[in-house]
Amino acid sequence: MFDIATFMPGIIAAYAILLIGASSPGPSVAMVIGVATRQGRSSALTATLGIALGSVTINILTMLGVGIVLSQAAWAMSLLRFVGAAYLLYLSYGAFRRAMNPPELQSVNTGSKTFLKLFIAGYLLQVTNPKTISFWLAIASIGAVEGATIGVIIVFVIGAFVISFICHGAWAVALSTQRVREAYIDKRKCIEAALGGFLAFAAYKLATSEN
Repeated sequence: MFDIATFMPGIIAAYAILLIGASSPGPSVAMVIGVATRQGRSSALTATLGIALGSVTINILTMLGVGIVLSQAAWAMSLLRFVGAAYLLYLSYGAFRRAMNPPELQSVNTGSKTFLKLFIAGYLLQVTNPKTISFWLAIASIGAVEGATIGVIIVFVIGAFVISFICHGAWAVALSTQRVREAYIDKRKCIEAALGGFLAFAAYKLATSEN
């Protein structure tokens, strides 16, 4: 039986950042909204499955890449940590800017696609999105599962998939109804301000971490 308790603080921190990132409006959320409003919830959830799998793909690739870098240079973790903190701070700035002047919540017009095409479209969107890659690099800089056994890593990856699917799926379910969409828009300033505060705090904690 693998010991996951040792890695729980890092995993929780990584999941907290992922939760915010997966819940925040962006290209993948725009796609889900577009599918939900045009083809219904089931189609949107199919696209969500592709997005979640794409997120896990980036997760695995960033962990492998970070592992290779760290094996070559001990100082790389500190550098990566500061890069990750800088990116989180940039996201915080964007959230506060949107809180001051919320842009229109737009959806991506996906047209009419089959379930397989929606799945592939969601996957390709996520794995080719620079923001997704940058966000996962920021999460990887925490070193949540550095030195962990394969069992712990598998649990971490599965958890990341579940979080990504639930967060994007929540958009698919909620914003397929006009009433919920209007309520979100009405409270968006407060939501974006809270998001900015969390990301700023996460950036500070990451930059000042000793590990």
